Amino acid sequence: MRVPLSWLREYVDLPAGETGRDVQAKLVAAGLEVERVEHLGTGLKGPLVVGKVLAIEELTEYKKPIRYCQVDVGDAGGGTEEPQNIVCGARNFRVGDKVVVVLPGAVLPGGFRISARKTYGKTSEGMICSVSELGMSDEHDGIIVLPPEHEVGSDAIELLELVDDVLDIAVTPDRGYCLSMRGVARETATAYGLPLRDPALLDVPAPNSYGYLVKVADPVGCDRFTARTVTGLDPEARSPIWLQRRLEKAGMRPISLTVDITNYVMLELGQPLHAYDRSRLDGPIGVRRATPGERFTTLDGTKRVLDSEDLVITDSSGPIGLAGVMGGADTEIADPVTHPETGEVQGTTDVIIEAAHFDPVAIARTSRRHKLSSEASKRFERGADPQAASAAAQRTVDLLVLLAGGTAEAGVTEVVTPSGPRTISIPADHPDRVAGVEYGRETVVRRLQQVGCDVYGQDELIVTAPSWRPDLRDPNDLAEEVIRLEGYENLPSTLPKPPSGRGLTGRQRLHRRVGRALAGAGCVEALNYPFINESVFDDLGLAAEDPSRRVVKLVNPLSDEEPALRTALLPGLLGALRRNDGRGSHDLALFETGLVFRASEEPRSAAILPVDRRPTDEEIAELNAALPEQPRHAAVVLAGAREQSGWWGRGRPAEWADAVEAARTIAREAGVQLLVRQGQYGPWHPGRCAALSVLSDGAEQIVGFAGELHPRVVKTLGLPERTCAMELDLDRLERAGSDTVQAPHVSAFPVATQDVALVVDNSVPAADVEAALRDGAGQLLESLRLFDVFTGEQIGEGKKSLAYALRFRASDRTLTVEEASTARDAAVTAAAERTGAVLRGA
Repeated sequence: MRVPLSWLREYVDLPAGETGRDVQAKLVAAGLEVERVEHLGTGLKGPLVVGKVLAIEELTEYKKPIRYCQVDVGDAGGGTEEPQNIVCGARNFRVGDKVVVVLPGAVLPGGFRISARKTYGKTSEGMICSVSELGMSDEHDGIIVLPPEHEVGSDAIELLELVDDVLDIAVTPDRGYCLSMRGVARETATAYGLPLRDPALLDVPAPNSYGYLVKVADPVGCDRFTARTVTGLDPEARSPIWLQRRLEKAGMRPISLTVDITNYVMLELGQPLHAYDRSRLDGPIGVRRATPGERFTTLDGTKRVLDSEDLVITDSSGPIGLAGVMGGADTEIADPVTHPETGEVQGTTDVIIEAAHFDPVAIARTSRRHKLSSEASKRFERGADPQAASAAAQRTVDLLVLLAGGTAEAGVTEVVTPSGPRTISIPADHPDRVAGVEYGRETVVRRLQQVGCDVYGQDELIVTAPSWRPDLRDPNDLAEEVIRLEGYENLPSTLPKPPSGRGLTGRQRLHRRVGRALAGAGCVEALNYPFINESVFDDLGLAAEDPSRRVVKLVNPLSDEEPALRTALLPGLLGALRRNDGRGSHDLALFETGLVFRASEEPRSAAILPVDRRPTDEEIAELNAALPEQPRHAAVVLAGAREQSGWWGRGRPAEWADAVEAARTIAREAGVQLLVRQGQYGPWHPGRCAALSVLSDGAEQIVGFAGELHPRVVKTLGLPERTCAMELDLDRLERAGSDTVQAPHVSAFPVATQDVALVVDNSVPAADVEAALRDGAGQLLESLRLFDVFTGEQIGEGKKSLAYALRFRASDRTLTVEEASTARDAAVTAAAERTGAVLRGA
């Protein structure tokens, strides 16, 4: 809502020196969001006057038409009454027209200084101004032609109201009353502690039986409909400058006098109005729901197919307006047309003024259904004041009579659905308890009365909410009004004191440790939207029966292309990898930790919780049971160089082993020993995929996969060659591990290292050999590392050699060679018994 300060002063007597910035500060403190203050006419300096065109000489020797004009500016032209000679290229004015003239010495907006200068062989003593040159609009509509009644030489800056401050207010849905000058003026008067001149306080005649006939078939959708008739309008009447300028400052384009007046009153009182050409109406006006498939054309020229929930305005011919949204083209106000034979100006002379109140929900749904947002729908869907309809109709009638020479008919139609006032019971100390501040009963009553409420009672207040505040429905709404008017900045700032011994949960601590560990390993976190398209499962090569294909679909997705919640992190993370690679970053290591969503095998519907009371524990439990399973995962994707080349030596590309190591990094943070075995799943290359498992309750449980992606998946998704990836279920890791982080034991005694190379069948997993070595080595084994895998003729067909480095250490003594060798032999013996391993070279 754009609010000119000059217009606001008509309703509130602001201090003389108060600027737009000052008013902005007051309104922001009162809870309104004033986004900016626009200073119109900044840098503008006169003389800028009204001139009359006396003569025009056409200069035809140039490529474009140029006119040399004589303009009477009175005594503004250097103290003499001599006409000014001005060169102008515009052609939308003629001899005798009144125009706006800027004279030498003036400065236009933007720092453009005016001086007498020679151009096109003539001396131009000023400039005839257009709308854009004066900063009145971005559109260039040619020279400003003024009505003939304005006096030559008068100040055009004051006439056109070129210097003003305009407040741009972002109105939230609960403050629809501020989509009007009346509403903003009320807030301003309250903020300054000044009286308000309410523009809606008008003498309105009582309804009678001889007004224009209106039939409301849907009193729920339309609970109030006021109709007034004005006849004998002058088709040639134009909106006065003050009216046009106020509309322009408020962000609306002047169209015609009748339409401009309805828009003006809407901005002033917040009540949308519509004017019908009475000669185009066929029978009484009606309000009803549309028939499914019914068609009609709106004012914007669009033919629309109506829905059964649409509320429409009708006459005997059918729909003539989409109620509360936009009128129909068949009954719009006609533009004045000059009759070619008689020269008589013809146009709309009789109008019916509609001022109605419609159901906000119905208007909001119609507006969104037809993708048609209008100034009227914005106000109705936020809750217009139903009591303002008759005053708005009267204000419109008065302006039409004043500015268009019309006559108001005595008939007044008003169809009203009876309804009682909305009352709220609130303890007088309720705002005190909500804010933690002692306001007192007198302050609470005073602030509620300033909002427009009627307040009765002592300890228990009975509050009647004003008609323009449909958002005031319960005691907390009233408490909010008291608190905001008393000043949010006056609320005490007290930090909560959490009970000792509490902090992050074990799940949260693990999540943080994993993030820090992956970042320390050189990975960059990339957060992605949790939405996917089901076609990505085909791109990843998942089997038709894969549980990951069972998704949770959203009823209202942000994008129709991604209507489901993710069941894995890799789709989003691989998309981020592709985008970064496409923008020139080829050496990438990205990770993400977050929730995935697994739909249950049997679909369950969530219960609708009550809003008038706190849900019971059983209702909350039922709601939680209907939610999908949401485990937390961690994923890493790698591409390009893992180690950069340089003067220190050659680099190395990322490979499947780096993805496995990333998984081990995460497992170490969870305090879990990760078991790595050859696997095969979905997007990974069958020969370069590791199944990652942990021991849980004595049994192995797969928690994820790591390795190099399948070339087909890489090609389908447009990824870099040899892209590697890993994804783990963090929740399963947490359950298999311990929440207590074990600090490493530091021994002062030296380590004894023994290397062993074992020959096993190719089919034997290295993890099985490693497990056997650990079990056989016993308590003295500190660590075990596979440092070489060899195959070849020396080993034999179908065989491989696994070389391990075993580190032995005792906590209380220095190990002897015999002790280390005995432990190593025991480890080899266990490996031989369990895996058939043979010492290489034996």
